[in-house]
Amino acid sequence: MIVGVHPLAGFDKLLHYKVPENLRAGVAVGTLVRVPVLNTLRLGLVGEIGGPKDFPLERLKSVAQVVYPFPALTRDLLQLARWMAGYYACPLDSIIETMIPAAVRGGAAIKQEKLLVVAQRLDDEALAALDKRAPQQARLYRFLSQQFKPQRKALVLKRLGLNAAVVNALVKRGALREDLNRVEREAYADDFARGELVAAQPPVLNPEQAAAVAATAAGLAKAKFGVTLLHGVTGSGKTEVYLHAIDTALKAGGGVIFLVPEVALTPQTVARLRSRLEAIAPGHRCVVWHSHLSEGERLDGWLALATGEARVVVGARSAVFAPVHDLRLIVVDEEHEPAYKQDETPRYHGRDVAVYRAKLNSALCLLGSATPSLESYANAQAGRYALQELRQRVDDRQLPHINVVDMRVEIMRSRGLTTLSRKLADAMQLRFEKKEQTILFINRRGYSSSMLCTECGHVEECAHCSIAMTYHRTDETLRCHLCGEQRNAPVTCPKCRSPKIRWKGLGTQRVEEAVRRVLPRARIERMDTDTMSKKNRFREVLGQFRTGKIDVLVGTQMIGKGLDFPNVTLVGLVDADISMHIPDFRANERTFQLLVQVAGRSGRGDRAGEVIVQTFTPQAEAIQFSRHADFAGFAEAELKLRKDFKYPPFRHLIQHRLRGKSQEKLKFFAEQWAKRVEQTFGDRIELRGPSPAPIEKIKDEYRWQLWIFTGSVTKVIGELDRLRSEFPWPEEITQVLDVDPVGLT
Repeated sequence: MIVGVHPLAGFDKLLHYKVPENLRAGVAVGTLVRVPVLNTLRLGLVGEIGGPKDFPLERLKSVAQVVYPFPALTRDLLQLARWMAGYYACPLDSIIETMIPAAVRGGAAIKQEKLLVVAQRLDDEALAALDKRAPQQARLYRFLSQQFKPQRKALVLKRLGLNAAVVNALVKRGALREDLNRVEREAYADDFARGELVAAQPPVLNPEQAAAVAATAAGLAKAKFGVTLLHGVTGSGKTEVYLHAIDTALKAGGGVIFLVPEVALTPQTVARLRSRLEAIAPGHRCVVWHSHLSEGERLDGWLALATGEARVVVGARSAVFAPVHDLRLIVVDEEHEPAYKQDETPRYHGRDVAVYRAKLNSALCLLGSATPSLESYANAQAGRYALQELRQRVDDRQLPHINVVDMRVEIMRSRGLTTLSRKLADAMQLRFEKKEQTILFINRRGYSSSMLCTECGHVEECAHCSIAMTYHRTDETLRCHLCGEQRNAPVTCPKCRSPKIRWKGLGTQRVEEAVRRVLPRARIERMDTDTMSKKNRFREVLGQFRTGKIDVLVGTQMIGKGLDFPNVTLVGLVDADISMHIPDFRANERTFQLLVQVAGRSGRGDRAGEVIVQTFTPQAEAIQFSRHADFAGFAEAELKLRKDFKYPPFRHLIQHRLRGKSQEKLKFFAEQWAKRVEQTFGDRIELRGPSPAPIEKIKDEYRWQLWIFTGSVTKVIGELDRLRSEFPWPEEITQVLDVDPVGLT
């Protein structure tokens, strides 16, 4: 038997080995094996059974070990890996390593325990005879015959004070049987979702939800590939549609992957899924999958799916690679979120990979969002995706009323820059008196975005990155949020020695301080990466907020989406302009999505919600359309602009990023590379650049970029990647191709 193996050894090549007879039973496509590469044993994945014809077997090395007695990657995942390697121009072994958790790749042993079960019923006469001849055996048999399920051998022997010889005698006689059972470490729950569950019965669907449920059920019944975009306003009950689709897929014997953009959203999603599954079909288990799991938890979750014990997985981006059997449904919640894009090799987009994996399995991919990405919306408009819309909130709840505060007028009124407008401060006071809750959102942590000398104009910048350092007032430090550089905040200007150096701009710390001045008796909590570094802190704070122990929650984007708190009746966006003025053609789209999503956290209970948006550019389209949650209007205007400039979704974008220590050398090679690309591709692509990246330096490395626009990635990416590998890049220059990037800074 000959197999082709992809060694995880840093090179992209299939090597052939012979399989010893004693290992053949455990070898299949997708099996993890250890094979000799040069003089070292390496982990590898079986990519094919068979090999070159007429190749002398004596010249082939042998597979040394089969790591697990079942495939680590299903056939569809292996096909998916090969597609990703071609589309994203990255090594196949890097994708395989991404798909298989580190604990699995490390060959972690499957912990097993022995269970005792009655194999043959003894009648009264036989049991009486056993009592006389071997009373200890009779005592053990009687105990086990009274149990409803198999018992752990070690625990039984300890409890009854017996030794293994008693068990062996009964096993030899045929009265007992020893079974092996894998030891679980509660992988189905993890720290985010443990605890008692109340089986939740589904609520009555409104007509729009019922139509969407019927459409997804019809799509699942066809057992053919399809993509449905579920566009529903915030609070319209999209999760209920997901749950009905999952129920349908499970009843048909299929498996389900449920993706959420952030780990923070996992506990709420898992709790809903598990409680509903308990009501629908007792015994169904939901595996949790995200980067915050321990290696043991991830191993157990992976094993539960790989062996078919569990059929549902919920998690962040990497859960798209879970080894789910008979995959029938993939749900991508908040499909517009940039968090689905991986920012290191392999630079895949979780949503797009989900669509392709559904295609490989003839499954349904259900994309959901209140503010769909323009790429997905354009696909729906063109008929490539089915479109289901939920225009009303459940129980006829009204969308929150949105007030826009012009901060230019506020500055004139207060004679200076203010953190909270009069309208927002008054509204917070009113909600506090009514014992209702408030969320304040600002997408920047720290106290202030920079320190500026008002005398000479000097701004404190990071010595290693071309960006202003952020002022943190709690410990009087300046920090760079790109490289982690930290130093004490200056008392006088380092340039002119003036004492007139001040913080400028807003951050979560400063907003928290302003809230404490307005509501001194309120219970306030801040949520950003500075305060949420401790494991499970996020879950603790959300739990306190849900039970009313916190009055005001101040935070960054981690609180801006997906969370459902019925007592929140006021949401304030302290600085709505932050995301609007970045050098990215998606800036307007990001701003609109953020405003609508954050506004959607308000008024999700019985009481009406209110949103106050503080901005210096109230006339901006993104803000005006968001006031009425008018996605269709915004999409029409933004897509027209994109079409005029031939930006995605009307063409694909490949971003080529270069970085190095020498600015001059980087510029020279970027220009030479651009000439080579233009000469090779001609008018098959449009090349823009090279030019310095918007953030020109990070961690002492300069950054340049090229934009390559094309109608089809697959028609150019292979040739571009080969051209790149043949180009004489110096060792000190690192370069990366990013296909369909979501951030251009």
